[in-house]
Amino acid sequence: MALLSVRPRLLTAYHRSRRSLASAADAAQSRLLVGDDWTALQTHRAERANLIDIFSNFGSTQTRENTWRPHHSLHRPTPPRDLTLSALLASGAHLGHHTSLLNPNFIPYAYGTRAGITIIDLDRTLPHLRRAAALVRAVASRDGTIVFVGTRADLRPAVRKAAQRIGAQGYHVGEKWLPGTLTNKVHFFGPEVAQSARVVPDLVVFLNPIPNLHAIRECAIEHVPTIGIVDSNVDPRIVMYPIPANDESTRTAELIAGVLSIAGREGVEIAAEQASKRERVARSTAKHRTLQVD
Repeated sequence: MALLSVRPRLLTAYHRSRRSLASAADAAQSRLLVGDDWTALQTHRAERANLIDIFSNFGSTQTRENTWRPHHSLHRPTPPRDLTLSALLASGAHLGHHTSLLNPNFIPYAYGTRAGITIIDLDRTLPHLRRAAALVRAVASRDGTIVFVGTRADLRPAVRKAAQRIGAQGYHVGEKWLPGTLTNKVHFFGPEVAQSARVVPDLVVFLNPIPNLHAIRECAIEHVPTIGIVDSNVDPRIVMYPIPANDESTRTAELIAGVLSIAGREGVEIAAEQASKRERVARSTAKHRTLQVD
């Protein structure tokens, strides 16, 4: 009741100030002839600032910077430490396939069913995603190469952005994975390149594992660890580090690829920091030895 009685008075003061501000604007347009004109203008400005402070408490604090937008999962991904269940839920990561397509090995990651659809347990998805992010960070910090694979048309921007965030250690495959890229690398790249360059990656991330089973087999033959988004119709054992989530949602793939790429960028920064630290220690040691010789 107190708030209801206060609001009419605030509105009355607001309208009165609008009229006074209109007259102040008219007065401002005219020349300030005497000192009282300047005093009146300053008074009106103070009243306007006071009203702005009063009514700001009743307005919204959302701006373009602090409001989530659908394109943020692609261009402004969430860091691994800030990832929440709400973000996964908003991206549709909990939606699986029809219950008739449920893989028996996926049952530990299933929360239940609704309307004939398997609901994925996001309480299991979040720790698996953070574990994968820790792996990507560790590989990148040790100068390892990471390949993001997403061969659907809607996944190509996600894998391209993810590789760009990591930098020189990140690569992506947006088209078809050519069979034999790893197992027959001498034929693909030539003997000299296959022996001198790092053709086999240190980690491969699959956003749609089922259409890329031949690539997963090649990674297994070459002993390359794999991360993959695993839906309810997929056996989680096909990849080394499964992430139970909806593999048909573009927003889910963008979110997961963004989180992993941010972790990879953190690993690159850790490696650069460690290298600069070793360089400082080496310079300090060399300087100390020079002083001892002198």
